[in-house]
Amino acid sequence: MKLSKYTIKLESPWVEEFVNLRKRVGWRETDFEMAKTSLTNTLFHVVVRDHLKLIGMGRVIGDGSMYFYVQDIVVEPDYQKQGIGHILMQQIEIFLSKHTKSGATITLMAAKGKEGFYRRYGYVERPNDSTGNGMFKLI
Repeated sequence: MKLSKYTIKLESPWVEEFVNLRKRVGWRETDFEMAKTSLTNTLFHVVVRDHLKLIGMGRVIGDGSMYFYVQDIVVEPDYQKQGIGHILMQQIEIFLSKHTKSGATITLMAAKGKEGFYRRYGYVERPNDSTGNGMFKLI
């Protein structure tokens, strides 16, 4: 698939480029072996490349049946605001529509200020009238 001059592929990024792209957007440093295992255990990958350079990625993790988690929607800072994040989410939503059944739960944690981006795809914020706050623990 092509997005004008960019290539979209349903494949895992290489571990080095995964770690480096996360770092370039200001996320925590990631241990190489931990990243390798995480990528290996991913249910679904999508990457966007400018020639060979990784400029965007997204993935879905989870148990593949009841619980799915949208993870690592990342776009290289110099390539943001070009629709690349939208392409990543479209591919993820296609995957989820084919692999989820009624009763499955899809979750994500939006970066601060990015909640509106995910609302376009039907995700709702917590807390709301029926759910409490989402929580997490960093190690």
